[in-house]
Amino acid sequence: MRLSVELDEAEVDEALDATLRRLGQQVRVPGFRPGHVPRPVLEARLGGADALRQQAISDALPDLYAKAVADTELDPIAAPEIDLTSGAEGGPVTFDAVVEVRPNVSVAGYAGLVVSVPRPAVTEEDVDAQVDRLREQSGELVAAGRPAVDGDYVTVDVHAERQGAEDLDVEDFLYEVGSGSALPGLDEQLRGKSPGDILEFASSVPDGAEEQASQVRVLVKDVKRKELPDATDEWASEASEFDTLEALREDVRGRLAKVRVVQSQMALRERGLDALVELVQDDPPASLVESEVRERLHDLGHRLESRRMTVEQFLAASGRDEESLLAEIRAEATTAVRADLALRALADAEDVEVTDDEFEEAIAEMAEQVGTSAADLRRRLDRAGRLAAVRSDRRKAKALAWLLDHVEVVDDEGNPVSRDELRIGPGDEGEPGERGSSDVVVEPAAATEGQP
Repeated sequence: MRLSVELDEAEVDEALDATLRRLGQQVRVPGFRPGHVPRPVLEARLGGADALRQQAISDALPDLYAKAVADTELDPIAAPEIDLTSGAEGGPVTFDAVVEVRPNVSVAGYAGLVVSVPRPAVTEEDVDAQVDRLREQSGELVAAGRPAVDGDYVTVDVHAERQGAEDLDVEDFLYEVGSGSALPGLDEQLRGKSPGDILEFASSVPDGAEEQASQVRVLVKDVKRKELPDATDEWASEASEFDTLEALREDVRGRLAKVRVVQSQMALRERGLDALVELVQDDPPASLVESEVRERLHDLGHRLESRRMTVEQFLAASGRDEESLLAEIRAEATTAVRADLALRALADAEDVEVTDDEFEEAIAEMAEQVGTSAADLRRRLDRAGRLAAVRSDRRKAKALAWLLDHVEVVDDEGNPVSRDELRIGPGDEGEPGERGSSDVVVEPAAATEGQP
């Protein structure tokens, strides 16, 4: 977009005065105190009156451009190309600014979106599985009396002759068959073996960060199976805060229900936003994508620095090279930009606005997160020119909330899901028990799967 701006003589004189004051303080001229250098002397130092005028115009252009952007309510996404069209030597000054603005994308069809989520239902089989996991924690190892199978625990001595490194010897190593957590090929060798059996096979054994080809010899010394306690009231009272098995099962059922609801809520948020983004047909501007890539790289650098890790170490640990990491970040940045444009378009279509109270609430929430006052954070954001971004972020959040309230929600089989099923009732949070509470069987990580 081309933006044309004109300054009259009075505005040019103001710009000249500002430049003279600045140069008067900066330029050191023998015989004159800073701030008292006569204008003719400054003009001579700069190459004449025309040169001083051009310097003043150059100094004023950034503020003049910013004011013109604010007056016209444009949303530039890249630095402008400014062309002075007249007034370099006298008279009114005019300039053109060619600037790339944020595009308006189409999200036609957003009112008819259908989003599938996992139905947040808890079956008796789900409860059984969680109770069994708690029983696993109370299990005891007993002699198997048969050859080893997956799930058994074997005690072994391991000797590995490593090429180019010292031999490795480990005695009385307790290993779960089928866990895949030790040497490559060990599980296959252990299945069907009994105490006294000796296994010899080729494998790779760690040597620091590298793997060394090795010849491995394993002596099977013992094979045990895990014997679980019966699910009784007595066991429940010993393993949890509950006196009966039914009370324990009811607690597990309630906790699982809350986890499933959270999982469904997060799936609705992620899939709802994905569905909206799919409506955007145009590719996002390269300038926006590159800006997002730079920001993500900057954030990654800060995170690595806080962990005292170099980029090279991070790449080695994640098994990627620099090219694949950059491609991954660029793909994520492209998706993020498309989501940003889609939510802005939805907000425009539904006239979503942020009230002053909502804006102040957003500032207060951010201030609490960073441990400062709302007034202090507002001042800092104002100085950085970020207040408009805060309002925009809150507006997009409201647009997303509108979307999730209006999409049609179905389960993975296409059956309607009531929004009442996606809510956790008041006072339904519960507190973990003091000893062995059943909350240990519902892993917190399960509630964050699929979080965007």
